[in-house]
Amino acid sequence: MNNGWRSFCLHAVIVALLAYMYIGLPEYHSGNFARIMVLAIYAMAYNVLFGYTGLLSLGHALFFSAGMYGLGLTIQQFGVTPLPGLLAGLLAALLVSAVIGALALRTTGVAFMIVTLMFAQAGYLTILLFGEYTRGDEGFVLQQSQRILFGIDLSQAQNRYYAALLLFSVCFIAIAFLVRSGFGKTLVAIRENEERARMLGYDIQRIKLYAIIISGVMSGLSGAAYALLFGYAGATFATVQYSIFPLLWVLLGGAGTTIGPLIGTVFMFYLVDFASEFTSAYMLITGVVLILLTMFAPHGLAGVLRKRVMPWLP
Repeated sequence: MNNGWRSFCLHAVIVALLAYMYIGLPEYHSGNFARIMVLAIYAMAYNVLFGYTGLLSLGHALFFSAGMYGLGLTIQQFGVTPLPGLLAGLLAALLVSAVIGALALRTTGVAFMIVTLMFAQAGYLTILLFGEYTRGDEGFVLQQSQRILFGIDLSQAQNRYYAALLLFSVCFIAIAFLVRSGFGKTLVAIRENEERARMLGYDIQRIKLYAIIISGVMSGLSGAAYALLFGYAGATFATVQYSIFPLLWVLLGGAGTTIGPLIGTVFMFYLVDFASEFTSAYMLITGVVLILLTMFAPHGLAGVLRKRVMPWLP
């Protein structure tokens, strides 16, 4: 079996396992996994930019919140149905990522990281400024009647889970194909040696911009899906914290691997959940575990799998 078929089988097994989990797990954990799958889309989006292209962004919460408010505000303010709302969220993320990408790519290295952080903070302050509509940190709730898509009530646990699974599966498989395509290999070439890729004739700036747009739109999809499936949009999701989270998920799971973002999201979600049962200082425990992991598994959990068990892991 060649590496392509191995990769396909691995991804198919993961999707099938997630589909079974709703039946096989208690309600509490199946509810958690619905949330995890939506956030894993966000982590996969971040991985396109950081793991495969080598660009460290601290402003991805701007793209996530653009999708979230693009959907939430169009439904809340204009009374549209979820499908046009979802399209509005994707369009908002597309426009924001294209503009921010074009501006941020005028810088490199640490400056790129700082500029993306500044844009994200500007986005957060903009949400607070228009608090009359966004409700600021308090946020707003989407009612059950506003979350019916194609006659399916997405406020119901089972429908919500399988909707999250459908979106996750599409993004998961799409990323698997992307990284094996010529474009994906070009991203890796830029990450490994940007100057050599430029000497080979690649338009580095244009390809990086495409990577930012792909990452931004997928982040926006995650944000829009979160608002639609869980019925809430708030400025908290535009804070620096939500730009740091996908970085941690990708680092823990394994940057530059297709399964790493999912592994990292699951691990950190349950690490916080488990630690919070024992102490209110759960972030201290979480921080210690994260430090140990970065010391002894610097390439992430999927990186360990790739090194010891699955050298073909994409």
